Amino acid sequence: MLPLAVTALVGVLGVGLVVLATAYGWLGPDVDRGAQFCETAHWCFFAQPSNTLSNLGFVAAGLALAWHARDPAHRLNSLPVTTVFTATAALLGPASMAMHATESALGGHLDVMSMHLIAAFSVAYAVGRLGRFSTARVVLAFIVVFGVGTRVTLRGDRIEILHHTGNLVFAVLVIAALLIEIVLWRRVRPPRPLWGVGSVLALLVAFGIWLISQSGGPWCDPESWLQGHALWHLLCALAVYLLGRHYIAMARRERAAG
Repeated sequence: MLPLAVTALVGVLGVGLVVLATAYGWLGPDVDRGAQFCETAHWCFFAQPSNTLSNLGFVAAGLALAWHARDPAHRLNSLPVTTVFTATAALLGPASMAMHATESALGGHLDVMSMHLIAAFSVAYAVGRLGRFSTARVVLAFIVVFGVGTRVTLRGDRIEILHHTGNLVFAVLVIAALLIEIVLWRRVRPPRPLWGVGSVLALLVAFGIWLISQSGGPWCDPESWLQGHALWHLLCALAVYLLGRHYIAMARRERAAG
């Protein structure tokens, strides 16, 4: 029950804090952070309502994975690692909401940091399984990868297409995790689990939508509740859920193999 309790706490507390921060201006002034994602303030509370509320998909993904984890057979390679993953998945929601709800600089930093958390976890967990790390060493690797990514992001450089260094760091971490995961996936005997393939496909489709739904793009209608960037969030939440199912399936195989 630990993953479910912690993940529910992260989701409820995180969303509640975002609502309060939006109402009372705790995250600072609106500086148009995230304004390139098309949606305008057509509802008085959240700066980008559809782009904000769609992030609840991440909370749902984290809770669904935590619900599965009630059964020890549906966990990653340890209970603490499972809890960290499901809670991090849920945290993506309120962190991204913070930016889209307020368009503040601090909200933008929270959004990027949460992306780095899930990507750093994926790298650390893959490296840990490859090197047969203990849980403590996996957590240490997670902290180190996240710290290095954050340090690079603080350079604040502008980058074509991806906008800023933080998004580039996220992309590099995702690709690194994917390459290591492919090595691990090929080690197991066929039939191999296909959850990871679904996760990658969902992420690729999401990235395509992310590109064409920005301000001025063919999928941009600022006044509509049907936002392409909101669909990006939902597809990314699906990708995270499928990634979690991949981890569960691989953990079962890896435990069986000894």
